Amino acid sequence: MATKKAAKRSAKKRATAKKSTGKEASQAASLGSPDTAGQLDLDRKIDLTEMTTASGQTVDQHPRPISPSLIFAQPLPLIVVDECGAGTFSCQRSSIATTGSNKDETDFPNRIGNYHKGLPHDGLGEVVPAAYQTLLDATVSPTPGEFPAIRTTIGANCGRKLTNPQSGLATDREGPTPSNMKMRSAPKVNSREAAAEAVELYWMALLRDVPFAQFANNDLVETAAAELSGLTDFTGPKISGRVTPESIFRGCSRGIEVGPLLSQFLLKDIPYGSLLINQRQQTVVGEAVTGPGNADYLTKFPEWLAIQSGKTNFPSDILDGTRRYIRNMRDIGQYVHVDALYEAYLNACLILLGLGAPEDDGNPYKEPPALRPNSRNQIGFGTFGGPHILSLVCEVATRALKAVWWQKWFVHRRLRPEAYGGLVHLTKSGTKAYPLDPQVLNSDAVARTFSKYGTYLLPMAFPEGSPTHPAYGAGHATVAGACVTILKAWFDENAPITNPVVASEDGLSLVPYTGGDAGRLTVGGELNKIASNIAIARNMAGVHWRSDYFDSIRLGERVAVCVLSNQRNDYFELPNWSFTFTSFDNETVRISRTGVTGKKPGFTPCTDRNVDVL
Repeated sequence: MATKKAAKRSAKKRATAKKSTGKEASQAASLGSPDTAGQLDLDRKIDLTEMTTASGQTVDQHPRPISPSLIFAQPLPLIVVDECGAGTFSCQRSSIATTGSNKDETDFPNRIGNYHKGLPHDGLGEVVPAAYQTLLDATVSPTPGEFPAIRTTIGANCGRKLTNPQSGLATDREGPTPSNMKMRSAPKVNSREAAAEAVELYWMALLRDVPFAQFANNDLVETAAAELSGLTDFTGPKISGRVTPESIFRGCSRGIEVGPLLSQFLLKDIPYGSLLINQRQQTVVGEAVTGPGNADYLTKFPEWLAIQSGKTNFPSDILDGTRRYIRNMRDIGQYVHVDALYEAYLNACLILLGLGAPEDDGNPYKEPPALRPNSRNQIGFGTFGGPHILSLVCEVATRALKAVWWQKWFVHRRLRPEAYGGLVHLTKSGTKAYPLDPQVLNSDAVARTFSKYGTYLLPMAFPEGSPTHPAYGAGHATVAGACVTILKAWFDENAPITNPVVASEDGLSLVPYTGGDAGRLTVGGELNKIASNIAIARNMAGVHWRSDYFDSIRLGERVAVCVLSNQRNDYFELPNWSFTFTSFDNETVRISRTGVTGKKPGFTPCTDRNVDVL
């Protein structure tokens, strides 16, 4: 039940929405009204004089900005957000104070806390011990000959191959040696934190088709927020100690609380050379088309069991015949189902370059010449220019993957949420009791899942369920942390982003965002937001946990710092260049020819200590 305060807030927002129709129409006109394809005229506010000036300064840049830097002209003053804004977030940190394995592998000899998808299972979904031992033989003391000997279920209609475990053993000349990096121990399978994370995933599944635009006034979102607020060890963002429709399913870094849930970099048009690409995507149909309970997968035990053992003849995605802007969790789940892992950050980089976003003050070619003499008669290009950042933002991605693949296969081997859902189902149905924390077994979300599907399994957005590699850390999240760190180090994080938009409820167009905090969006905040959006979208699809997001983006950040530090002696420019960014933990980190500052005392790039991680 929604509280009286929440009901009052919802009523006020509905009334405000009715009054704002004329205001939104006038704002849409100032932006350039969406055309039939939902595109915005990005140059609507630019006159000929401005365009000529910008052209004279940028004709030799690649890519060439399509809009002048005046769009990002002045940092905005701090504005107190009214009750319709997002408010101030706080996230409870995990109480886990160790790195390395969480010891589930030894504490639970039947391996219920570990990843074993694609290996042989018994009728309850427990892994065959001898098969799991072959995985341990390959990952605990790895030799090249051990990996082909891992006992999977290769054969007719099953046998999905394991995803690249040996990449975690690769070395790298610019990135860190993967085994030198650390992550916080994952929550144990029987812990309160794992149970709280699971409850959030069950709510995400139940709410997949609710448009983000309806979150503030949706009764089921209110109910989800109320249950999440009462969970012990829930680490998601809260406002005044409670999860709210404004904070639900968001991340935990500076600026993520400002504006709409979805980053502008997942909505704005992408200038790609001579092309202008709108971000309407090929999504999948939801329950409005399939009927209630028919848009998700792995909700029946025989299907779930077959997928755990590597079944490969699963259904195909049911694609929507109309391309749409991301409007709900099912849409963004499909985005991260088929994306190139660095895609969203390359797009964000192209958008920022296209809009002429100002560089970080440490760029030696940033005007004025009085501060940076190189800018008097030169521009950046192969160093400190467009081609440099466009390659650098992608360059860190493979280093991030190597680092996190070491964690996945050779340290944690954490189970995927769908396997945890199997433990919930078997326990709740009385088939076999597993030592799960009561707050998931007694969850309203789990009960509602049973009422809808007839089982307690976690409904999955992907027909095949999770990928064939362990959950922790998360590949998407680690790449997000690395790529976004590069972008924050390159661009001025405090530059404002104007004219924010959201997807319409049907996803066919973009409409102005008119919340009370619409004037407070910044480059840094929206970059933090896109990192959390992409990482948490994997949770929304059911294949990752909140801790996978939280700790993996920080691993990615440290990978990016390692790469930038290793390259710091490569540049000929005067030694007063630097890269400065705000970390995901709100540290001001600076990388220059002399080293890295702003991290904890004794920090050494490319080699983690426990204090750097916890």
